[in-house]
Amino acid sequence: MKNTGLVPLFFSNDLDLSKKVLKACYDGGARLLEFTARGDFAHEVFGELVKYVNKELPGMVMGVGSVTDAAAASRFMALGANFIVTPVLREDIAIVCNRRKVLWSPGCGTLTEIARAEELGCEIVKLFPGDIYGPNFVKGIKGPQPWTSIMPTGGVSPTEENLKGWFDAGVTCVGMGSQLISKEVLANRDFKKLEQDVKSALEIIKSIRS
Repeated sequence: MKNTGLVPLFFSNDLDLSKKVLKACYDGGARLLEFTARGDFAHEVFGELVKYVNKELPGMVMGVGSVTDAAAASRFMALGANFIVTPVLREDIAIVCNRRKVLWSPGCGTLTEIARAEELGCEIVKLFPGDIYGPNFVKGIKGPQPWTSIMPTGGVSPTEENLKGWFDAGVTCVGMGSQLISKEVLANRDFKKLEQDVKSALEIIKSIRS
């Protein structure tokens, strides 16, 4: 997360489509993907994707988002999840992830929540929904807590202006879903465009950081 600065987010219960999305993100240079488990049988699709990644996409790190309880976190970790992302701060999820030494990023919206998450062992906090808070909120947090690592999700787009606002404010990385992996790309199965969009976003982030 710190090295690339970008975590693409995606969900589909179509395994073949999911594999092609993964491959396009990988070919574009992404080395992480958050599978946002929001549908029925998501765990079955994720399990197959992990097997595909292990066989075909060396170095790709798979995580799961939209996890809402410890049982779900444990299930996805058993299926090979290397990080867990949650929409809210849940201490039961912190416990099961810490026990297995798996990174977890809880959705937080106040400095008190962020401080509590860090007390529970969180290394990278998810700022969610990012567009509600914005880069100025990140700047405000980094004042009293410069050690805090933040990943905004929601309200992040692959434009230089948007990404510069977030990274100049001090974020560690960004989570990007439909602004990157759009409905149009999926409907048209335009995986070459997705590959190029991922590559462009990573190049913008690298340029801003250098």
